[in-house]
Amino acid sequence: MAPTLEGSDDALMPDFPRGPLHAYRARASFSWKELALFWDGADMLHFKKTLFSTLENDPLFAQQRGGDVSIEKYRELNFLRCKRIFEYDFLRVDDMLGSPLKVLGLVTCLGMYDWSLATKVLLHVLTFGSTIYSSGSERHFKYIPKVFNMEIFGCFALTEVSHGSNTKAIRTTAHYDPTTEEFIIHSPDFEAAKFLVGNMGKTATHAVVFAQLYTPGGQCHGLHSFVVQIRDPKTLLPMPGVMVGDIGRKLGQNGLDNGFSMFHKVRIPREDLLNRTGDVTREGTYVTPFKDSRQRFGASLGSLSAGRVVIVAMSIVNLKLAVSIALRFSATRRQFGPTDEEEIPVLEYQMQQWRLLPYLAAAYALDHFAKSLFLDLVGLQQGLLENDRSARQAELGREVHALASAGKPLASWTAQRGIQECREACGGHGYLAVNRLGDLRNDNDPNCTYEGDNNVLLQQTSNYLLGLLAHGDPGGARFQSPLKSVAFLEAYPALLGQRFQGASLKDCLDSSVPLAAYEWLVCYLLRESYEKLNQEKKSGSNDFTARNNCQVYHCRPLALAFLELTVLRRFHEHTHQPGVPPPLRVVLQRLSALYGLWSLSQHMALLYRGGYFSGEQAGKMVESAILALCSQLKDDAVALVDVIAPPDFVLDSPIGRANGELYKNLWTTILQESKVLERASWWPEFSANKPVIGSLRSKL
Repeated sequence: MAPTLEGSDDALMPDFPRGPLHAYRARASFSWKELALFWDGADMLHFKKTLFSTLENDPLFAQQRGGDVSIEKYRELNFLRCKRIFEYDFLRVDDMLGSPLKVLGLVTCLGMYDWSLATKVLLHVLTFGSTIYSSGSERHFKYIPKVFNMEIFGCFALTEVSHGSNTKAIRTTAHYDPTTEEFIIHSPDFEAAKFLVGNMGKTATHAVVFAQLYTPGGQCHGLHSFVVQIRDPKTLLPMPGVMVGDIGRKLGQNGLDNGFSMFHKVRIPREDLLNRTGDVTREGTYVTPFKDSRQRFGASLGSLSAGRVVIVAMSIVNLKLAVSIALRFSATRRQFGPTDEEEIPVLEYQMQQWRLLPYLAAAYALDHFAKSLFLDLVGLQQGLLENDRSARQAELGREVHALASAGKPLASWTAQRGIQECREACGGHGYLAVNRLGDLRNDNDPNCTYEGDNNVLLQQTSNYLLGLLAHGDPGGARFQSPLKSVAFLEAYPALLGQRFQGASLKDCLDSSVPLAAYEWLVCYLLRESYEKLNQEKKSGSNDFTARNNCQVYHCRPLALAFLELTVLRRFHEHTHQPGVPPPLRVVLQRLSALYGLWSLSQHMALLYRGGYFSGEQAGKMVESAILALCSQLKDDAVALVDVIAPPDFVLDSPIGRANGELYKNLWTTILQESKVLERASWWPEFSANKPVIGSLRSKL
């Protein structure tokens, strides 16, 4: 049963003002309030409303994002807002443990307002603080209260100038000195400087620093993490031996101070090694509970999987904001019509529907995936904290890692393409900075890069799948997994023999059709990748070269198709479950079908090449089904946006406001901009100082 608010839904979700969007809202096939309640639940809706209302009523948050202020002023403002978030204490520690989705809700709601603020809070509490909690032990818990009262401020220092994705090659060192029971943190040269580290530029007093651990005798035990003080909290001046600075302006998120640091033989106590995966005794002996060094390395980078899972949600927030702006614009922007006297909303055009509605469906599908994967991560981390060494726990870790490694690329790239499509779909108005689509595009862009380059990360997922095929018995129980994301591979041989069964357009209007096609597609790409890898090895290539030569047309599409299948399966199961209120079933199942068919259509050539499709009718049927679903969802589009869009104050886009007064909102905002009606300060350069034509032409 869906939760109810017992009559208080009007206070929690007030009706929108009547206006140009009312016609679409009146035609919706469902109640947007009922869907919001089903999608988020009453508790989360209350949490979001409290947070958004608080920000709107606090003058400190009145000026949105960077605007025309200097970077220095923007960063000061961002830090003051960060402090204010702690003062409001929206989410207590016990709330985090009892309602983990509120952690994700806090990050995404702050991100809707300004990603510079959200990322600053995220890096301090969830990345720095959580890494200490999950990678350390009881001796490190002294830092946790200092994180939450901002006595210290943290950052996560892994990336270096010369190394990012190849974490094993990180060059910062930590040599243990048993005579003083200290580690000596050192950067051998500037290429080993920590770089691009959020919060490090101006704010952080402490860092989780990743370095190669050496014990006496010179033995290297690989990458480990250490808590290192980099600034004095009382003065924010660097600690002795630490060079720390700011890397300057970025393409976006300039309220966040990304920085660099170098260490010159900085000594820290032995106890500041985060020791959950490995420790050093007072005498200098290295000890670890892991027998396999690869397992220890994977566990030590567990915080990266957490970061990737959060980035999935961050990316989809950007997509949700963009489609909210573009669809409200499209429902009120009128151009052309069947007669010269009648103009119709551009949303009525099939082309506009085809451009935007699949991204609306993707926003819903990937939002559900982001939340479910976050809960999977919480389960994994709970097992780690309880020192669960079971085979299931190890398999769960591998599965979450594989899903996060492909989830980040799929979500960030989908958002990247979707935001650009929304920008173009809004024409010239979409190019105005005040309408926010440019900021969304720039703020989303780093999601494609940090916590691992997307194309590199996809190799983690394809390696996971290839490993299953190499070590398992096709058709056997080896393909069972804790989250069941690869359970379908139990039928691997049989699935390869299946063919498209759709006999009519109606057959294709359910997500079970693309779901079946995706299962075949993943099996086909897995077989092709496996055979290609073996072929490369037989031809004399070593493992490194062989895998490198398999990426472009084999392993990369394999990883993406597998993740698209996983997203679709979870969304299909969610929208077809008995607990979906009857009035919502049709619209949610249409979204599921549209997402599945639209994603699948990008693999049409593979479906034909592998023999799953044959004849022109199959491809035409998929295309017709996509257009039919777009047409069916067109009248529901505004109401679907109303469910996922934040209040106008947070959305901050004149063309995307809930009242639909497109031109009035835009005109008012333009006229309120600084000096829009003033004469240019350099007007004499035009009026008095005319050019002498040819006066500077060379006389040679």
